[in-house]
Amino acid sequence: MKSDAEFVDYYDLLQVNPNCDQRILEIAYRYFAKMYHPDHAETADADKFKQVIDAYNALRDPGKRAEYDKHYFGRTEKPASLIFSANGADTAETTAIADAQIHERILLHLYRKRREHANEAGVVAWLLQEMLECSEAQFEFHIWYLRSKNLIEATEHGTLAITIEGVDQVISNSRAHQAEKLLPRRSPDLA
Repeated sequence: MKSDAEFVDYYDLLQVNPNCDQRILEIAYRYFAKMYHPDHAETADADKFKQVIDAYNALRDPGKRAEYDKHYFGRTEKPASLIFSANGADTAETTAIADAQIHERILLHLYRKRREHANEAGVVAWLLQEMLECSEAQFEFHIWYLRSKNLIEATEHGTLAITIEGVDQVISNSRAHQAEKLLPRRSPDLA
């Protein structure tokens, strides 16, 4: 293992969550290895390419990853990915509220992408998953829900993009949030 001065955040380098599974790790590795490969004229970077290979080699092996994680978690602080109630127990109500917030975050992210690049609005699924810092099972639930409601769709390139219904949902939510801000605050004494 490298000394403190030489420590490299492999999770940050591959832009993955420290709790990511092997499939996400593999996808991230292939993406960045291709990007930084010396044969790729526009984005070639031999140093980054070597770092990506080193990161993948350290994280793909469960034993090496466990050793790396001891050092990693000793020097970084990552936010908790679950929301817990006051007594520490994860409740169904708290989970449902958290899920609604995650769905809104996904839609807002895809909405911004569509506004910026209307004809190339797709986002790679694993990037969304990493942004949310959730497990693969949790992410699949969120995508299933949003697709079932016809708020997002898979593009011909295999990416995720917001639909017209999704745009309408974002606008509706934004209007509701704006209206909430305009309402006068109630005094706790009147509750």
